[in-house]
Amino acid sequence: THYRLGKNLPFSGILFRNSRSALMDQAIAVIPRTTPLMMAVLAFQFAGCEYQPPAGDQTCFGYLTTPRTQFRPQCPLRPLQHHLSPYQQPHSCRSQSTSAGDTFPPLDADESTELSQRDDDVSIPPEALPSPPPSAALKSAKLAALHARLSLPPRLPIQTLARALVHESADPDPNFNNTSLAILGSNLLGLYTSEYLLCNYPRLPISVLFAAQSAYVGTKALALMAKEWGIESVAEPGGEVDPGLLQYRRLAAGAAWGEFAPRGTGRPNEQKGWRRGITSKIVYDDQFGDMRMTTPEPSQPVPLDIAAESFVRALMGATYLHCGRATTKRFFASHWLSRTLDLSKMFEFRTPTVDLSKLCAREGFEPPVARLISETGRASRHPVFVVGVYSGRDKLGEGAGGSLDEARVRAAVMALKSWYLYKPLDVTLPSDAEGMEPTKWKPNLVDIGEVIV
Repeated sequence: THYRLGKNLPFSGILFRNSRSALMDQAIAVIPRTTPLMMAVLAFQFAGCEYQPPAGDQTCFGYLTTPRTQFRPQCPLRPLQHHLSPYQQPHSCRSQSTSAGDTFPPLDADESTELSQRDDDVSIPPEALPSPPPSAALKSAKLAALHARLSLPPRLPIQTLARALVHESADPDPNFNNTSLAILGSNLLGLYTSEYLLCNYPRLPISVLFAAQSAYVGTKALALMAKEWGIESVAEPGGEVDPGLLQYRRLAAGAAWGEFAPRGTGRPNEQKGWRRGITSKIVYDDQFGDMRMTTPEPSQPVPLDIAAESFVRALMGATYLHCGRATTKRFFASHWLSRTLDLSKMFEFRTPTVDLSKLCAREGFEPPVARLISETGRASRHPVFVVGVYSGRDKLGEGAGGSLDEARVRAAVMALKSWYLYKPLDVTLPSDAEGMEPTKWKPNLVDIGEVIV
């Protein structure tokens, strides 16, 4: 190990350490610290494993500021790195999900011999680990089959896929569960879904937009998607189980779930009990218009839907980190936008005729008028009337019913749906505009909003 003054400045107070194992210059202050920074090194690369992750990713390399628990296997390379750091605290060597950095330099003959001897010293059984070690992912046939079944890109390492299957209830350590990946994936799913709906259906009411987002990326939708992908769960998590199974602590039969009180709406007049309007839902509530609930403890058992939802979101976040924006967009289009969602069945009008009259008045149209188009069996027990709603000479909608009032209401509902489900012919999503020339950008329609009666 060589030490030199930082930036060749005398008395700078900073020393730079050149280490063959760290692959980088690590600045260490001369002043002693109470908590040292330790480098996370992948053991399988030192051990000469044939698998090498693709280059360019740095999701695993970093600093472990908190040591692992005593049940984690100790790093067999720790005696070799003893002379590389002025701190001699023991630390664990269970690496994170994956690393795809540069290749390590070859070890000397003495170091290789000592490494092979140290590999036999790791005798901690896998049953003592809360989740499977990342090295077990390379031997899992279930993970390889899942990777191929979803047509995941080769740049997504198999270790990251295994980490996406570990829920925080199975392993509370954020360095080894899918919590961070799920947060990123949730934001990406919300972004891609909302921009698709708003750009393709710019006149959607907010309540219908919330329902459509929940139908695409809600808890039940993502859990059903994980089931369609063939995700299987474990009966009890542990380090000895196959890493290709969904790791989580099951909620006991008959136990209640969802008894978490709201953590506060954030509204200024919350104590007065005012109603939650549409505008306040946009500002204070989550992406589905629901109140934000308190977060349960990481080790608390959860239902299968919650664990499956976290896996799908974590896989979305992992795809974005390893493969980039373009691949993530294609993955989203293949697995989400390929599904059919009938938005016309999500509308619920209480007074459709009044709403249509307000809409025509706001847009400057002539007042709507209902006219009878055809009828049959007026004197029978089952008559059928066909009524159309007109604004001047333009027919806005048409409906059929067993009475004139029923047909008139259905015609007004059809006219409102025709207005709100308007879809432009040429749409450019904002996320697709990155790297696009400004001359090719076409602004999207921004509607003034729904009719409020």
